[in-house]
Amino acid sequence: MSDCNSCSDSSCASHNQGPKENSAQFQQRQALESRICSIKKRILVMSGKGGVGKSTTAVNLAIALSQQGHRVGLLDIDLHGPSLPKMLGLEGVHPQGSEDGIIPLEFAGIKLMSIGFLLEKTSDAMIIRGPMKNGAIQQLISDVVWGDLDYLVIDCPPGTGDEPLSAVQMLGKSAAAVIVTTPQDVALVDVEKSISFCQQMKLPIIGMIENMSGFICPHCDKRSDIFKSGGGSKLAEKYAIPFLALVPLDPRIVVAGDSGKPHILSHPESESSIAIEGAAEQLHQWWLQA
Repeated sequence: MSDCNSCSDSSCASHNQGPKENSAQFQQRQALESRICSIKKRILVMSGKGGVGKSTTAVNLAIALSQQGHRVGLLDIDLHGPSLPKMLGLEGVHPQGSEDGIIPLEFAGIKLMSIGFLLEKTSDAMIIRGPMKNGAIQQLISDVVWGDLDYLVIDCPPGTGDEPLSAVQMLGKSAAAVIVTTPQDVALVDVEKSISFCQQMKLPIIGMIENMSGFICPHCDKRSDIFKSGGGSKLAEKYAIPFLALVPLDPRIVVAGDSGKPHILSHPESESSIAIEGAAEQLHQWWLQA
C-alpha cells in the first residue's frame, strides 16, 4: 500500500491529524485514503428500487470497461445480499491475505471484493447494523490491495441508507453515480429518491440506464413491453441526466447470472450486451469531460 508519509503532496489532508481525531482514527483515515488515492474514478451503481437488475448491470458494466482497456475493480457493498460470488461462479472461494492486506479475487481481468467472499458459507446471514456497516465497508476498501485502478465500480444495495451513504463519504471527490431503473412507474418513484440522494450528497450522476426495457421473443422476434418502455429516459430528461442505455429483457441474462458466466461474455452479440458496451463508452467519455 502507498504510504501517506512518503507522498509529496503536502496539501493533502491525509498528512495531518484532524482536531477531532484520535491517533487510531487518524491511522484508519490514512489507510483508507492511501487506498483510494490509487483509484482514479469511482462509480456507484445505485437504484432506489430492488429487483431492477442493478448487480447484473454493475458486473457487465465493469467487464465492458475492462474490455475497453481500462484497469477495473468491482466492489459489492450489499452486506445483506451479496450477489457477486454467485454471479461470477466464485461461491466458496475466499481471498488470500498478505502483509499489505487482502488480495482481491480476479475474474476476466477485474479485481473483485464482496463480503460474500469473506463468509464461511454463502448461506450465512450478515447480521449487522448502523456504525458496524460503516466499519465493514471501510475495511472492504482500505484492507484490500486494489492497486492502481482506472475505475472502481461499486455495486450498492437498493435504497438510500447506510451503505451508499458510507460509500459516498469515503470515496471522495472522484466519485459519481450510475442510476439503474426499470420502465414502470412503481420503480421510477423509488428511483427518483436515488436522484434526490445524489443531489443532496453533491454526488454527480453520470447517467441513467433503463433495464428490462422490452422483451424480444427469441421465436418470433416480436417485441413486448412487459414493464412498459421509456420511463427511464423520461425521468432522465426531467432531471437533465444523460441517458446511457436502454437494455432489453433477455432470458439469457438470467441464465448467465445463475451459471456464473456474465452475459456480456457469453453473448457479446446480443442487443443487451451491445447496449451495456455503449453505456460503458459513454461513461468513459463523461469522465474525460468532467
